[in-house]
Amino acid sequence: MSIKNIRLEVMQFLEKNVDSFVDQFLIPVEKIWQPSDFLPNSESDTFLDEVKELREIAKDLPYDFWVALVGDTITEEALPTYESWLMEVEGVDNQERNGWSKWIRQWTGEENRHGDLLNKYLYLSGRVNMREVEVTTQHLINDGFDIGTGTDPYKNFVYTSFQELATYVSHNRVSQIAKNFGDKKLSKMCKMIAGDEMRHHHAYSEFVNQIFKVDPSEMMLAFQYMMKQKIVMPAHFLRESGQKISSAFEQFSDSAQRIGVYTASDYVEIMQKLIDKWEIDKIGGLTDEAEKARDYLMKLPSRMAKISERLVIPSESYIFKWVEPARL
Repeated sequence: MSIKNIRLEVMQFLEKNVDSFVDQFLIPVEKIWQPSDFLPNSESDTFLDEVKELREIAKDLPYDFWVALVGDTITEEALPTYESWLMEVEGVDNQERNGWSKWIRQWTGEENRHGDLLNKYLYLSGRVNMREVEVTTQHLINDGFDIGTGTDPYKNFVYTSFQELATYVSHNRVSQIAKNFGDKKLSKMCKMIAGDEMRHHHAYSEFVNQIFKVDPSEMMLAFQYMMKQKIVMPAHFLRESGQKISSAFEQFSDSAQRIGVYTASDYVEIMQKLIDKWEIDKIGGLTDEAEKARDYLMKLPSRMAKISERLVIPSESYIFKWVEPARL
């Protein structure tokens, strides 16, 4: 039997438990928070006063913070790309509306609230050029992405396990920084988004854990493959208006590193957390090739940590069209 067919069989085997995954890791629509719970109420007579207060507090937040927040928002707003990508994964059947496609639609429904909330906050803050933000978002959706997984569910679940934890770190740090600058409302917004991301991380990492139980060698090789080629962020094709090929993502990453929202050491820590979570050192029944992959994975974090220590982040901020210093 081909590797592709085995993966399909494993996905069909795990699909029997999708309803329990939904119940365990997702929250019913009627019970989960919505963006309007955290924003000024447009139906209230105090709406303009609330907006004025929001704008006043936002004035104290520094340039790199705004770049990181805008980049996070654009990443969340490119959700159509992520849903359409996952719908193409082997074992996900949207036409028959199987269990996996149900999971992805409901996961998408939760994720959709993140971009809605952050976008509205940015609009009300008066601190950013919203048209430029919107142009970048549309470019990112138009350009799509290539995360190196193809339609392989094993590789895709490694990616989402990593990426959901990375977005948790990013949103949680933004929350902490906002709180330090006295913006308690923005801090709470980002904290709630971070909580969703952590739940989603637990879900996707559990999918990987279940696959390790039934197809350990191939799952190990998929994990090694993704760590070897490195996890690219969903917004790696980020570009501003008037740009074709852009280094905008690198410049956004520099801002995030300078202010401590997401750093190279965070990348290494996430890798180590996945190795520990899946107990890579304890998995048995591996082929010789998978054993070599395990050895590679176990040594990788220390190697990557040494590389990250040598990284030099530019001290000068790139000036994005989204965030003009004169507006701050």
